[in-house]
Amino acid sequence: MGSISRTNDKNPGQKPLSGAVALVTGGSRGIGRAIAQRLAGLGASVAICGRDRAALAESAALLEKSGTQVFSQLADVTQASEVTNLVAKTEADLGAITILVNNAGIGLFGPAHEKTEADWDRVLDTNLKSVFLVSRAVVPSMIRRGAGDIINISSLAGKNAFANGGIYCASKWGVMGLSGCMAEDLREHGIRVSVICPGSVATEFSTRGPKDPSKALIAEDVAHAVESIVTQRPQSFLSEIHLRPLRKP
Repeated sequence: MGSISRTNDKNPGQKPLSGAVALVTGGSRGIGRAIAQRLAGLGASVAICGRDRAALAESAALLEKSGTQVFSQLADVTQASEVTNLVAKTEADLGAITILVNNAGIGLFGPAHEKTEADWDRVLDTNLKSVFLVSRAVVPSMIRRGAGDIINISSLAGKNAFANGGIYCASKWGVMGLSGCMAEDLREHGIRVSVICPGSVATEFSTRGPKDPSKALIAEDVAHAVESIVTQRPQSFLSEIHLRPLRKP
């Protein structure tokens, strides 16, 4: 996808993201894996990263079965040097990144006053700093091409406060603010910045206890929202999506 318009101006029978290159952080499991598979199904070449070697290999193998070009790399996206290396190797292997999904995230819950400085750093670095670092590494080439999609996975916790959510909510509110400002900074360059705010998702991510699957989102619901964003007509963009389960938990 050399320009946004190419995503929406394909030959009949051609997949809508043919020619696109997507990087999905935290793509080794859960929501990230579902997003990567959805983008591959739409025709994009896909790069994924994560910190669990076995999970990353499993996700890469699943993507390869779909017939798409795949690049995977162990990477800690809270470290600038690793991010730089990840982006350089992705573009060397697959081509210029046209879609970035900042999905890497962790949950840590409990009263903020009972948490440690290390807890704070771990959550804010993973959920917020990584968005800054990876976006910063990818944006220059998008500006040169005059096109691109950046999708940041936030949470309804970035819009609503709740007991025991202090550190997590702080990180996700930060993602909301960063995303909004990035959208304004980059829209004149043809780059669309969107944020998705899922509610309760039934994955292994949460440490807040088991969820009733009938009253929770699944990872594929978030992947569908990503599809809606990247297939939006080129002269507009979906700036913010709130995604809720149909039935209240």
